[in-house]
Amino acid sequence: MKYQLRIEISLKQGHSDPEGETTAGLLRELGYKVDDVKVSKGYSVVLDAKSREEAEVKAREICERLLANPTKDNYEIKVKKEEEL
Repeated sequence: MKYQLRIEISLKQGHSDPEGETTAGLLRELGYKVDDVKVSKGYSVVLDAKSREEAEVKAREICERLLANPTKDNYEIKVKKEEEL
C-alpha cells in the first residue's frame, strides 16, 4: 500500500532560529504585532508499506537517519493512506 507522510522538522527549544528572528523583525517593521516566529521545514513523502504501523516506523527512520539532527531538531509525523487523501 502507498502512504503519504507529512514530516515537519523544527528546532528544539533553546536553539537559535536566525531565520525566524529576521522574519519576526521584518514583520514588526511592516506594522504587524508579532511576538515570535519559528521556522520549520516540511516534507511530503509517498512511501510503500504493508501497514500504517510500518509506514510510521519507516517515517521515524527517515527522520532519524536523514532529515532531523537529534541534537537540535524535533520532528512530527502524520501518516495517511493514499486513498484517504
